[in-house]
Amino acid sequence: MVIPVHDVNPVRRTPYVTYALIAANFVVFLATPGVASSITGESGPAQLCHLQAFLDHWAAVPRELIHGQTPTTVPTGEVGVGPQGAGCLLGPPGYDKSPPVSVLTAMFLHSSWLHLLGNMLFLMIFGNNIEDRLGHIRYTLFYVACGYAAAYGFAVVNADSTDPLIGASGAIAGVLGAYLVLYPKARVWVLVPFLIFLPLRLPAWIVLGSWFILQAVYSSGTGVSEAGTVAYVAHVAGFLTGMLLAWPLRPGTPPPPEPRGLLWGRRAHPRW
Repeated sequence: MVIPVHDVNPVRRTPYVTYALIAANFVVFLATPGVASSITGESGPAQLCHLQAFLDHWAAVPRELIHGQTPTTVPTGEVGVGPQGAGCLLGPPGYDKSPPVSVLTAMFLHSSWLHLLGNMLFLMIFGNNIEDRLGHIRYTLFYVACGYAAAYGFAVVNADSTDPLIGASGAIAGVLGAYLVLYPKARVWVLVPFLIFLPLRLPAWIVLGSWFILQAVYSSGTGVSEAGTVAYVAHVAGFLTGMLLAWPLRPGTPPPPEPRGLLWGRRAHPRW
């Protein structure tokens, strides 16, 4: 898996919506109980119970999205001790939850610093060009639409799952799909792990195409030991939605500039 760090594709306008989305994700993450204090999101029993209650309130749950019913008992955020040891206390919810609205709120929730930073890196690199092409308002609607398509796509395949679905990756996958359609020849600087991280400048169709293939393979459970911990199906659904929505704009999209400069100590070929 390559790590993108920069694309050679300048924009004409400031990507205010992309910046606002990144800022909002960081603010929500810092306000999420128990996860901002650790790198991996692991914490103690009290924090885990508080986090579980928080996610049951604000995260999207596939079973709720498909059946439209919310549970009558949820974690209260308190730790209790029973015959089987310590656990999270359950009680009636003190709020009214709308499953469709929870898809929107879930887009701003992340489980760890690594989860957040990885998503925001992709959004920063590829989101500005899609916002530049669509405009601020259409880009906002596009981002939300891809997020909803990703969440409901995952829910359809996992209709009985009660695991919270969180993260911006479904919406960001839509951004990647649109970028692949609109700017397949744009050059992207990536780091390739091979003993050390090697910097390469590759066409977007290779970077994003290989990313999508991995997500599609992983969504089937192939090559991963814990496929259920990452919503690969949501990534696939969001990516395909982004491609479909961006396809009508392809004929009128100006191509990215040809990259110039040095690559590996010699001048890069203009057609690389």
